[in-house]
Amino acid sequence: MRQVILDTETTGLNPATGDRVIEIGCVEVIDRRLTDRTFHYYINPERDIDAGAFAVHGLSREFLSDKPVFGNIAEQLIEFVDGAEIVIHNAAFDLGFLDNEFALLKRPPFRGLASKVIDTLLDARQMFPGKRNSLDALCERFSISNKHRTLHGALLDAQLLAEVYIAMTRGQEDLSIDLIDYTVGADSSGHMKELPTDLRVLAASDDDCQLHEKILAEIAKASKKDPVWSPLNIAN
Repeated sequence: MRQVILDTETTGLNPATGDRVIEIGCVEVIDRRLTDRTFHYYINPERDIDAGAFAVHGLSREFLSDKPVFGNIAEQLIEFVDGAEIVIHNAAFDLGFLDNEFALLKRPPFRGLASKVIDTLLDARQMFPGKRNSLDALCERFSISNKHRTLHGALLDAQLLAEVYIAMTRGQEDLSIDLIDYTVGADSSGHMKELPTDLRVLAASDDDCQLHEKILAEIAKASKKDPVWSPLNIAN
């Protein structure tokens, strides 16, 4: 399964009043693993940057003045994204801006390129109702370091979001237990054959045990309580 984790920075908050995309960053995830493929461009919006937006991302009109306009990177963006699931934090915001950029180029909406759109903000609100669910808050909740994030940046935020998304979706992903073939190991009458007695027992290594404890600690921190299988709960 191919997914693209995407983030943008903009001149302001509303494309309907002329705000534009000034940075886009994407990272590729295949079968829940980050690849080394990324897509990243700064974009010349040919307009001023709102003071509030500049305070968030620090991108000035002067810095962007020699960067390509959106139309010059659109084909490369399409090639990178086309057919993938797109994962965005607060998807309505980014898709609104990208659809507007495509409309200015007289192209169909950007969102039509995706096989599916996943909004991690909506998912996080369902998982953690009543809690802060910004990207920074989710990084803290899932023990993902974001100390290097002093300002918003599209590629950095996409990379952090990829880690957050994988952490959010960790665990059982398929409930199709009916796909298990219960006839494996059975004889022609359906009775289970006697199992061999010389099966090897592989003990977990110290590294395996340490990794296991680390994952349990991450789960406990994310859920704000001890897992039911912790020694304290088992003892009770």
